[in-house]
Amino acid sequence: MPVTVSLQHVTREDVHRLQDWLENDEIVESWFGRYSYGDPAHLGYHPERVADMVDAQWNSVFEDPEHRIMSVYTREGEHIGELHVAIEEALADGQISILIGRKDKWHEGYGTAAVKAGLQLCFDEWALYRVWADIPEYNTHARAMFEHLGFKHEGTLRQSRPHEGARFDSVVVGILATEYATQSSQHAHRNHHV
Repeated sequence: MPVTVSLQHVTREDVHRLQDWLENDEIVESWFGRYSYGDPAHLGYHPERVADMVDAQWNSVFEDPEHRIMSVYTREGEHIGELHVAIEEALADGQISILIGRKDKWHEGYGTAAVKAGLQLCFDEWALYRVWADIPEYNTHARAMFEHLGFKHEGTLRQSRPHEGARFDSVVVGILATEYATQSSQHAHRNHHV
């Protein structure tokens, strides 16, 4: 049975779990890595600051149309990660990132399922033209996953990521709405004839 996930609104409990996950170096490095001053990097919000925000502040973070942030849940209702799309509306462009924070769920298809669900929102609901990801060169699993989903190599950012006392390149991979539509129709066609 294929792995399925649901993308849900972020709860305060989700953010507390995310903070716990980001205590682990291996999880930090699979996500955004660390800032040059050492703290775990996170786009869209600072997990340590939002958990205790009043509702109005919370809503301004999690209802921001330029930062679509969703929690990833398994079919059984377990919170296992976070998906984030930073949207540049003027360009119809979005940077997607995925964290599976539960290490016992790594390499089981949950990241792929979450990105697929995210791409469906990006192209079918939010009408983006291009979605891209920035992946450190040492995260070979993430690069393989995005390439498997049809993302193409677009460029290399030289020594953009601090990691274990050195600097590493990262690669930019992207997929266009037209490529996504072709891929989706081919997938639907194959399934129809099975």
